[in-house]
Amino acid sequence: MAAPRRRASAAAPPARLGDLHAALAAWFAREARDLPWRAADRTPWGVLVSEIMLQQTPVVRVLPMWEEWMRRWPHPSDLAAEPAGEAVRAWGRLGYPRRALRLHAAAAVITREHDGELPTTEEGLLALPGVGTYTAAAVAAFAFGGRATVVDTNIRRVHARLVGGEALPAPSLTAAEQRRAAALLPEDRAESVVWNAATMELGALVCTARSPRCGECPVAADCAWMAAGEPPPTYTPRGQAWHGTDRQVRGAIMAVLRAAEHGVPRALLEPLPSAAESPDGPVSAALARLHALGAGLEQRERALAGLLADGLAVDLDGVLRLP
Repeated sequence: MAAPRRRASAAAPPARLGDLHAALAAWFAREARDLPWRAADRTPWGVLVSEIMLQQTPVVRVLPMWEEWMRRWPHPSDLAAEPAGEAVRAWGRLGYPRRALRLHAAAAVITREHDGELPTTEEGLLALPGVGTYTAAAVAAFAFGGRATVVDTNIRRVHARLVGGEALPAPSLTAAEQRRAAALLPEDRAESVVWNAATMELGALVCTARSPRCGECPVAADCAWMAAGEPPPTYTPRGQAWHGTDRQVRGAIMAVLRAAEHGVPRALLEPLPSAAESPDGPVSAALARLHALGAGLEQRERALAGLLADGLAVDLDGVLRLP
């Protein structure tokens, strides 16, 4: 009886690391998606916008929105010249609209303090509003060709399987994962950029969370998870609820505010015919969708209070509008 294969260490990189780098780079050269924020004429601003939009949002939803934003605001100064509410309105239904406020705030700082040009280092990028560790590393790598340790959900999953022998990474990023990602990164700057992008792409297209296509994986022969017999996850990922939640009500209120260019009386959020005369057109349709949720007064007020506290809405003498 053959001895079972030894599970790879969760922290140590594979011995054939150079071969992994080469195999994944070759796969990426063949299979990478043609995305505009990867194009030769991309700008650092375009990369930053894409990274903020892609947080918890699939590429298929981001593509048309990114293209519209770059047509309207090709430079940070273009966005900074607009009210923050226009960024929120243009965000549409991408979700998590605070990201639009953060992009607007970052554009203002880039315009005011950096002559309209993004900082080129991770440290400088981290000083921008709304830019965290992942985004700073990603922009440093993909916009400026820097050697940065990029760790997103897809990369974490590839590392967990390829090196750690685990079906899924831990629910939250750990210091050990960050160290492992740093150890896997090629020393060469250009190669490190390709490794980051290729690993991310592999997680998005092949090494997916639910149905990995291991037969198409360019590094399957070195995968510790496959060598271990593809053990199941040690926990069940919990999806975020939507229907009936405050998030759903917040989204419906935001849809009303986006449709109402000049604001909407607060009384219109009450599903009572006598509260105020209902407007026509897109505002009426958005109000109808809000009222159809059947949210109680307490939940509506809670959702609205959250929007006001987050700066996504303002109340001017009983008239609600975008900031």
